[in-house]
Amino acid sequence: MPDQAEATRFGTVTILGAPNAGKSTLTNALVGSKISIVTPKVQTTRTRITGITAVGNVQIVFRDTPGIFAAKRAIDSAMVEAAWTSGADADAVVVVVDSRRPINSVGDDTARIITGLAVSNRPAILVLNKVDLVAKTKLLELAKELTTVPVPLRDDPGAKPRAGDSSSIFTDVFMISALSGLGVDDLRNHLAARMPPGVWHYPPDQMADASLRFLAAEITREKLFISLHDELPYALTVETESWQERGPKKGVRIEQVIYILRDSHKPIILGKGGSLLKDIGMKARADIAELVGMPVHLFLQVNVRPNWTDEPARWREMGLEFRKPN
Repeated sequence: MPDQAEATRFGTVTILGAPNAGKSTLTNALVGSKISIVTPKVQTTRTRITGITAVGNVQIVFRDTPGIFAAKRAIDSAMVEAAWTSGADADAVVVVVDSRRPINSVGDDTARIITGLAVSNRPAILVLNKVDLVAKTKLLELAKELTTVPVPLRDDPGAKPRAGDSSSIFTDVFMISALSGLGVDDLRNHLAARMPPGVWHYPPDQMADASLRFLAAEITREKLFISLHDELPYALTVETESWQERGPKKGVRIEQVIYILRDSHKPIILGKGGSLLKDIGMKARADIAELVGMPVHLFLQVNVRPNWTDEPARWREMGLEFRKPN
């Protein structure tokens, strides 16, 4: 804990961005531990993941969010809503942009985020990620493009323009590589300086507020995402059904269920003679053991639930809430 004679501060930071911009990698880098799963596929993160870190006398809660995109399914809408809701009460908002994106391509998911923040009169910090893969001249051009493009007026066509409607929503710009750590310390220190006075909400050694059961299921889902191809990873979810701790030496016995939409998906996940599922389980077990600090005995089962993406119970398990329109 910080020195009691020193006033403490506490605040929340929401990390927004288009799918695959590097939000989860950045969240892990800012926290200093892996609390969000990371895969090369877009829309890996399905719910808000909260990581916690301390900078001197400041405790910061980082909210990793699902990517904001044009949702087509009900569950996609729930994911996007979770991202927007997360930013509503945050002390700071970070917008992560993949710096490899083409210049003059504002009309995409990033533009959707800028529009949403502008409509709600919400300032943000622009973070250009993966800068180690891009020429400096392009970075400067991209930063200029994103910070000078006029933000649109509110959706209400009858609303009068407000001050700031035609200026950038971004107060600061950082150029980083979340994967290598380049620039991450400067961003973290800047965010810490912006947090308001307040008592710490978590113990100093806590790095996430999600349960171990949830984080373990996310780790297994990460291995599935990496191992499977096409649309299949998006048609499954993982739930931890049983968690039995047997002491430091015997470790923990975990039973998880992989829910899929179609029976035809099962042989793909199992692999020849069950080899793929065995490999996924082995990789997940190693990461979960590192997370819990004890041996892990992981048992995976594959069940078909044809409509799991439309079941509120499955959404709640993922931390999502969404009311379908009447």
